[in-house]
Amino acid sequence: MKKKLRIALVAHDNRKVDIIDWVIYNSSFLSKHSLVCTGTTGTLVKEALASKNVHPDIKIMNSGPLGGDAEIAAMVVRQEIDLAVFLIDDLNPQPHEADIMMLLRQCRVHNIPIACNRFSADLMITSNLWDDEQYVPMLPHYESFNRKKHESKLKSDK
Repeated sequence: MKKKLRIALVAHDNRKVDIIDWVIYNSSFLSKHSLVCTGTTGTLVKEALASKNVHPDIKIMNSGPLGGDAEIAAMVVRQEIDLAVFLIDDLNPQPHEADIMMLLRQCRVHNIPIACNRFSADLMITSNLWDDEQYVPMLPHYESFNRKKHESKLKSDK
């Protein structure tokens, strides 16, 4: 990959083992990019990559419950993040659920790819679209949809 990505990495406590395993598996890829992580996740990512003698540009924000998710969401809004990997613990309640939802929402609103599991993260980092200079992601359209008009147009096109 030619393009240097700015990748956000976030993982809840019960998903930290997964993010560390994913980071180690993808250490060669991640070494070429800038990483932004929430607190404990960032420390663990940095240690895991250092164990592989990989030392990427990495910025560690506050922990999620102390505002790290919100800090990364603000970076998304300022277009400072190209891709987010957020391994969420869907089986346990989180005390900062509002910040989690805000980060997910801002990624969707600002058209930032966000992977919430390892398989989707692997698919996203291996996409050829990152280096396709002709590819420009279409911005989301937020406009009302007239179902009746659409259905009548479909019928008239037949």
